[in-house]
Amino acid sequence: MQIVFMGSPDFAVGALEALIAQGHEITAVVTQPDKAKGRSGQLQFPPVKECAKKHGIPVFQPRRIKTPEAMEELKKYPADVYIVAAFGQILSQEILDLPKYGCLNIHASLLPKYRGASPIQRVIIDGETETGVTIMQMNAGLDTGDMLLKTEVEILPTDNFEDLHDKMAVAGAALLLETIDGLEKGTITRMPQDDALAT
Repeated sequence: MQIVFMGSPDFAVGALEALIAQGHEITAVVTQPDKAKGRSGQLQFPPVKECAKKHGIPVFQPRRIKTPEAMEELKKYPADVYIVAAFGQILSQEILDLPKYGCLNIHASLLPKYRGASPIQRVIIDGETETGVTIMQMNAGLDTGDMLLKTEVEILPTDNFEDLHDKMAVAGAALLLETIDGLEKGTITRMPQDDALAT
């Protein structure tokens, strides 16, 4: 498949590497702008940009993805699907409708539980013993789209954020490949979320 990949932090890098290794064509990586770090103010690339540059993939870093200029830039990159993993900006309906298969999000919880920006931290704070990753068809809401596939991840009593983050990144990358394969074969069934169970 031709894919535009949207992501920024370390969590997203494993998924991007997995797509590249699987032979999918990443036509562009969209990530957050470089940020000044420390007292030196030296600009630091987002981890996903580092990965893209290593593989010679074009990088687009809009300050705001919803501007008409950003939309025109996005349209230059052919894509069957957009993959979104901790990108850090909300996508407009116009963007969600651009690719043939829409936009898929790798969310680090078993939706509809733990919607929102910090699901890995929350499950640890709440003392959960199990979490997981959901691949979701994005819609205009915040983590409210139909679920495509899920996988469970055990939380050990010794797990801190870093431990669980790394397990979730690996699980998410594997689940993403399975989802894309199912999309191509037409074997994926969309499951609406039960909003009454959302947290």
